[in-house]
Amino acid sequence: MQTATFGGGCFWCTEAVFQTLNGVSQVTSGYMGGELKHPTYMEICNGDTGHAEVVQITFNEDVISFEELLLVFFKTHNPTTLNRQGNDIGTQYRSVIFYENEDQQKQAEQMVSNLTKEQIFDKAIVTEISPAAEFYEAEDYHQNYFSGNQGKPYCAFVIQPKLNKFAKDFKDKIKPELLE
Repeated sequence: MQTATFGGGCFWCTEAVFQTLNGVSQVTSGYMGGELKHPTYMEICNGDTGHAEVVQITFNEDVISFEELLLVFFKTHNPTTLNRQGNDIGTQYRSVIFYENEDQQKQAEQMVSNLTKEQIFDKAIVTEISPAAEFYEAEDYHQNYFSGNQGKPYCAFVIQPKLNKFAKDFKDKIKPELLE
């Protein structure tokens, strides 16, 4: 099993997307990239800790590659907005790839280069590519947020539409039991 860590705005949205993928065994919401040890959600909310809201993904590379995870990452958030995803604003919502090894770093840099050359986005990609640091698991109420809160407005109006679009675009990558 391999690990990938991405920040693409609110971890509730990012977590919900990656949990659907065949080959992904676990997605944990948390914080990475700052100096504060053992941060809490309330501490990172002000954007002063240096931490980003991230998801740490455990995946089987024989089923889904890191490159495929990168494609999902770039397809499901806006990598051209600095420290912002939709209405979520602050450094804690930045677009970031925390690489685990040199191979992941090279693949992430190559993906950004390819997407830039292909002019996939109207603006420049501002995704930070940084070495993985200590991962701090978010509080329990943030874990599996979408699955336990589908009726809440944020889930219904932000996460569910994102999942619907994602399912349409990546149908061949979604866990079969979720397509029934």
